[in-house]
Amino acid sequence: MFDLKALHKAIQQIAEEKNIEPDTIWEAVEESIAAAYKREHDKKGEIIRADFDHKTGDIKFFQVKTVVDETTVNMKPPTEEEIVEEMEAERVAEEARRKSGRREEVKPEMVEGIEVEVKLPRYNPDRHILIEEAKTIKKDAELGGEVTFPLETQSDFGRIAAQTAKQVILQKIREAERFSIIREFQGREGDIVSGVVQRYERGNIYVDLGRATGVMFSQESMPSERYHSGDRMRFFVMAVQDDMRTPGILLSRAHPKFVVKLFEMEVPEIADHTIEIKGIAREPGSRTKIAVQSNAPGVDPVGSCVGQRGTRVLAVTNELHNEKIDIVEFSEDPVTFIENALSPARIEKVEILENKEAKVAVLEDQLSLAIGRGGQNVRLAARLTGWKIDVRSASNPEMMQDGGAAGEGEETAEDLEK
Repeated sequence: MFDLKALHKAIQQIAEEKNIEPDTIWEAVEESIAAAYKREHDKKGEIIRADFDHKTGDIKFFQVKTVVDETTVNMKPPTEEEIVEEMEAERVAEEARRKSGRREEVKPEMVEGIEVEVKLPRYNPDRHILIEEAKTIKKDAELGGEVTFPLETQSDFGRIAAQTAKQVILQKIREAERFSIIREFQGREGDIVSGVVQRYERGNIYVDLGRATGVMFSQESMPSERYHSGDRMRFFVMAVQDDMRTPGILLSRAHPKFVVKLFEMEVPEIADHTIEIKGIAREPGSRTKIAVQSNAPGVDPVGSCVGQRGTRVLAVTNELHNEKIDIVEFSEDPVTFIENALSPARIEKVEILENKEAKVAVLEDQLSLAIGRGGQNVRLAARLTGWKIDVRSASNPEMMQDGGAAGEGEETAEDLEK
């Protein structure tokens, strides 16, 4: 008999701390008791179920058998060779389970490198019952259904059985917590979260997100930033992956959509879709170009994003540690859009060619602005517009400029938004 009041209180406390349904913990308790019974009374080949009465504290034990016939199980006894093969496959599977840290059963066919021919499961009298016999016990028995047989009630278990029960409970609680975290963060993919840097390991940053730990791989960090343990920062949730031990919450500060989400937080007109971000091109830690369009008459898209005295764009650049941001107005007219994208340079002429190529002429004093340091300005403009852009001097249009052409092989704004 259990101290029900203390047990209920403990389960409720665990449920609240781990954000798990109490019923899930009750199921874990029942499974742990069944595992202890199975271990203590040498019922290894049987399926044992424990039913715990939440009101009285009584426990009943049952052996569970699946209803089968000759079409669902292999009735032939195994040959010596088959027994050896099955034992070896099970040994390798058990070794894989131990290495992975999993508590639940790992079937041979789940292990990479083990070739298992898909066969009917072998008939096991400890786990199976033929349908003819099952109908004599349970009239409505059906193939695939279950028939239960009551077992002797036990309440006193040895140390090893008790340890087995403890391991089952802890494992089930960890699994339930992991799935709870997965559900929570899968709904936040594409959002911004706040976290505290835990550690830097092999180029990857591990971040404490509260109930979970996220990881930002080296290619998703900003080259200009330095990360220290204890730093609180914002991160973009790229994806949530489920592995066997912990959910992998993949974070980024280099993703173009990180900048988009920051603007959504700072500019109400973007959040309510009065202003739309039509494209973005980014070189993390250095410079970003973003194209915006107004969906309401009389609303200046660029001015709204910049904010009064630049307060809105300044909030974004501060979060990005002074990454330069160019906000330009989107246009369906490629000439106008290319001119805008090459700002702050003043453009003299844009000539549209075949295959989405454009030749741009600028005055000599605007050449360095249009091309940018290392060709960065024209490169980002090409990505933003999706056009191959060739910037040349208006006074010498035949001469190609160093770093003045970009676009071929570059990602377009549409590519970056995928």
